Amino acid sequence: MSRPLVRYQGFATKNAGREYTFQVNDSNEESREFTLTIANDAFTSRRVRFQDAPEICSLKLERELAAEQADPSKTRAKPQFSITEAELDEYREARSPKLRHTYRKHRPRQAP
Repeated sequence: MSRPLVRYQGFATKNAGREYTFQVNDSNEESREFTLTIANDAFTSRRVRFQDAPEICSLKLERELAAEQADPSKTRAKPQFSITEAELDEYREARSPKLRHTYRKHRPRQAP
């Protein structure tokens, strides 16, 4: 089975949060539209940056579509999802720079 084509359509600001819309075209089906929401609080508390939101939503949608393909007996993926706090934390942790301990051992001076 081929991978579906996912296109980002844009976002709309709503009372509950920002809604990100994606169009998905499967090779054998007509297009479907999915909406993913990130709560306004996630932006105002700086847990997520505006420029990262479409990628976060895209990754969630890809996981949902992969799960749908893995088990065709399940009903089709629902058209609306909310991004959870855990998913925001996971994204942020995966993208944060890893700290390296770059320290030197203290070596005593040698006498001349």
